[in-house]
Amino acid sequence: MQRRYGCRAMMLETVAAVPGMVGGMLLHLRSLRRFEQSGGWIRALLEEAENERMHLMTFMEVAQPRWYERALVLAVQVVFFNAYFLGYIVSPKFAYRVVGYLEEEAIHSYTEYFRDLESGKIANRLPANAALKDIVTVVRADEAHHRDVNHFASDIHYQGMQLKESPAPIGYN
Repeated sequence: MQRRYGCRAMMLETVAAVPGMVGGMLLHLRSLRRFEQSGGWIRALLEEAENERMHLMTFMEVAQPRWYERALVLAVQVVFFNAYFLGYIVSPKFAYRVVGYLEEEAIHSYTEYFRDLESGKIANRLPANAALKDIVTVVRADEAHHRDVNHFASDIHYQGMQLKESPAPIGYN
């Protein structure tokens, strides 16, 4: 069960690390082309991408993936990056909404993970002074914030506005 949750978390974080990077990169390029500020959104999205990358690194330590699981991470990143890139080009509001829903799924997954840690179904595989449930709690809170930021970004687009017109929620890490 430990490996199942560790691998699932690893795959979730592989996917979750892509949207912030894609959104931040595309907003960065738009800002350069148009000589305009982003309202802090570039930074917020790149912070999200970095935060998700750190989650991935953490769960790679927990899961200790085999070579084929690492290859799967690479394949998932390649496919999802390109699909999300195209989706973002077509409709940023839809892309942000999808990410909001993906983050909600991550919250549910981490809640299950936490419950199994609390009940003892999964052993703490960290040093004696560290608890895996503490990591899962913090990661779950991060995912909740990412969900809210992405739904907020989608709402801005649905209102017919640009992200730069509404300040980004930054500095949460």
